[in-house]
Amino acid sequence: MQRTQLGRTGLSVSRLCLGTMTFGLQCEEPLSHAILDKAAEGGIDFLDTADVYPLGGGGNTVGRTEEIVGNWLAGKRHDYILATKCVGRTGRRHWDQGMSRKHILDAIDASLKRLQTDYVDLYQLHSYDPTTPLDEALEALDTVVKSGKARYVGVSNWPAYKVARGVGRAEVKGLAGITSVQPRYNLLFRTFERDLLPLAREEGIGVIPYNPLAGGMLTGKHAKGAPPEGTRFTLGNAGARYQERYWHDREFESVETLRGVAAEAGLSMATMAVSWVLANKAITAPIIGASRPEQLADSLAAAATPMPADLKARLDDLTHEWRSVDAER
Repeated sequence: MQRTQLGRTGLSVSRLCLGTMTFGLQCEEPLSHAILDKAAEGGIDFLDTADVYPLGGGGNTVGRTEEIVGNWLAGKRHDYILATKCVGRTGRRHWDQGMSRKHILDAIDASLKRLQTDYVDLYQLHSYDPTTPLDEALEALDTVVKSGKARYVGVSNWPAYKVARGVGRAEVKGLAGITSVQPRYNLLFRTFERDLLPLAREEGIGVIPYNPLAGGMLTGKHAKGAPPEGTRFTLGNAGARYQERYWHDREFESVETLRGVAAEAGLSMATMAVSWVLANKAITAPIIGASRPEQLADSLAAAATPMPADLKARLDDLTHEWRSVDAER
């Protein structure tokens, strides 16, 4: 497994990050642990989770994913780089969500308890909360770092102009800066190439993109019609979101075009899709997921062999239309 630095920090991470969003919903604990075992065997030592996971499970499952990851990490915590996130609703009270100082400081303590650790390596704001002053959130993250509960801080699902403002405010106030961003990015969603990715390269911010396989669309396994049960497109209350993102004729047409390119290149569609994400110089480590251990093989293959420049250029050209897709989808 290749390694890289997280942005301009001295932190070394594997070129792939294992996402855990469905642990506890699509994957019960034994299967989740088998996936973690397989990732570790492949050299992945960078794990990403969140306090609201498993996504799509509803309020009664909030925090279950962190518990599963924490159980697996017992006795080997220092062998892995661990990232988690807050901002989403985790309880019934009005303040059990958002970027307020109260919620951030409550949320990190709750995550550490579930993860059975004294600290996380990367603590991220899962989305942007417009009801909280930015300075308040940045000061709370600085407190988390100075208390030793996190080594670095980052953000997820923030537009580029918010990230830029956050970088500037942290610099002015002498606070822990934004180390990483976590945007959606794949061959069917390239919007952030226009602003966020250039910003990240210029500022030395790590990029940990999620959805490199577009929820499974870029594996080529799905066909038009009703989404199959038990997949990202039907699972829990997140299924509708994934259908809105990707389950359209236009996306299926692109997938068919990409299927032919993968066949010519002698690659599986999944390997080609992940390899294309890795080939972007702004990318630190794509977040890959799996519902079975064997599904990690294609992503591990992508990390093992760089994509040829001519193949990347061809894919860039074939999917250029997805640079202008609505970022709110």
